[in-house]
Amino acid sequence: MNKIIVPVDFSETSENAAKFAAHLSKDIPEAELILYNVFDNIEAGSDGTPLQGDDEGRKSIMEFALQSIKKQLAAITPADISIVAEEDDHFVDSLERYVRHNGIQLIVMGITGATRLGQIFMGSNTLNLISRKTVPVIIVPPDAQFTDIKNIMLISDFRDVEKSIPLAQVKSVLSLFKPKLHIVNVDSEHYIELTDEYKAERAKMDNMLKEFSPEYSFIRMFDFVDSINQVAADRNIGMIITFPKEHAFLSNVFKTSHTKKLAYHSHVPIVAIHS
Repeated sequence: MNKIIVPVDFSETSENAAKFAAHLSKDIPEAELILYNVFDNIEAGSDGTPLQGDDEGRKSIMEFALQSIKKQLAAITPADISIVAEEDDHFVDSLERYVRHNGIQLIVMGITGATRLGQIFMGSNTLNLISRKTVPVIIVPPDAQFTDIKNIMLISDFRDVEKSIPLAQVKSVLSLFKPKLHIVNVDSEHYIELTDEYKAERAKMDNMLKEFSPEYSFIRMFDFVDSINQVAADRNIGMIITFPKEHAFLSNVFKTSHTKKLAYHSHVPIVAIHS
């Protein structure tokens, strides 16, 4: 069973991510889609005073809302769909625990959220989830619409690729789509001829991913994000694979305006695989 979990906070962005996951699951053998919601037991009165809520009542409400989304997704995918609503004040801990205990292969999540719980989709909590080294995380931009993923971009700094690239997880993701693989490196120091070091690492990469017949682009540009956006547009890229630890791509997602542009305005989902 290939299990995909989608955190849902009932914002438009998280529901869009759920629809993306549903389309994704259509071509995955024995796929199971899990809609996952975490709620806490603190409510505020009209004067702002915290009140103890009816936990079972809130759980029922969340499950009813999840059932509504489930019905929508059932019209998209033949995959099994289940719902989970859990009470916990620590979203990342709760999700990580569920992923580890239930054999989840993939997390699909939106990049923003409209509610308090929606903050799980941004900043330090996103990085915290990825740093737990659980499973690959697909981050779906707010306006991303699923299309057949025929081209995938893999970003690499070409430094010790045999150790820095989690090959098994990369192959697992690529095998879901059987895409044309575009391996991209952006470096302001590139000139007409690659250095011997780059050539050696490219040869290793060729051997590692030979079944996917990768094409390579070594781009001499000074703006990493603009370069990636341009390649994605030019080559009809449907998904971008990144390794946060390798080149700190996601570590600056919410710190620099250029990377925010990629994260918030790109139509291309990002797969974060921890190396």
